[in-house]
Amino acid sequence: MKLSVVTPIYNESKSLPELHKQLTEVLSSLKQPYEIIAVDDKSKDDSGAVLDRLAAGDPHFKVIHFRANRGQTAALQAAIDHSDGDIIIALDSDLENDPKDIPKLLKRLDEGYDIVSGWRSGRWHDQKLARRIPSMTANLLISRMTGVKLHDHGCTLKVYRREVFDDVRLYGEMHRFIAAYLARGGASITEEEVNHRPRLYGKSNYGMSRVFRVLLDLVLVKFLNRYMNRPMHFFGGLGFVSLALGGVAFTAAIALKLFHVRDFVATPLPIFAALLIIVGALLVVMGILAEMIMRVYYEGQDKRPYIIRSKTNFE
Repeated sequence: MKLSVVTPIYNESKSLPELHKQLTEVLSSLKQPYEIIAVDDKSKDDSGAVLDRLAAGDPHFKVIHFRANRGQTAALQAAIDHSDGDIIIALDSDLENDPKDIPKLLKRLDEGYDIVSGWRSGRWHDQKLARRIPSMTANLLISRMTGVKLHDHGCTLKVYRREVFDDVRLYGEMHRFIAAYLARGGASITEEEVNHRPRLYGKSNYGMSRVFRVLLDLVLVKFLNRYMNRPMHFFGGLGFVSLALGGVAFTAAIALKLFHVRDFVATPLPIFAALLIIVGALLVVMGILAEMIMRVYYEGQDKRPYIIRSKTNFE
């Protein structure tokens, strides 16, 4: 089985020679055909030149250059699209992921799983309050909302069977939730403890704004996993809640008026009632439109709302 290692690159010129060396040593020892696909996401340093130099001396090393910066998810998607391996191995390019863990992950994949995710169990052991506890909390929240129980959703080092990406496209910044997203198609997932190494060069590209982006993307993943094929249940449910609250506010306003407690103009309840009823009606209409869009999505591209794992006795 051929192995395809995919890695997004952004301003990592100093780490690339060592990454290439370590990957080559590990992959060569496996005695399996392999390729390494690096995607330069329009780096501002000389990463592109370093990648081309490495590719010139190694036919296994393939490089894709973006015309403009498109983010880690787009880079991973491009690498996957241009790979031809039976097994896809994703890892970061900053040397924090250890290529020596790849054989261990592949061994777990042989147990019948579709995805094996790395678990950096020793990460932030010396920064429990500042980094470890927030990280554990975030991973617990993601596991609860997506239904995919992993200790480390953010670890890029993962091994996938190629077929789990059939008819799947990654958009936005979904690289953080690839395992959870693929679980929607029935992929089986496990995790394996891996080594986490401190960054040797440069600095992390992540800041505090990442927290808000993760929360927004998490809401999207939750919607896609649970309501992709029945958006009316999501929007309609919210609409009925809003309509019910509007009805309660309107009833309360009427009761206050009838019992001469408050006039309509002396309480904001009528305004709240009107607002909630209008919002509720709009949400129901949005649910209907989403159902129509969902049907166009499937029928316009001749897609099916299911994914078949295998078939027996079919010609």
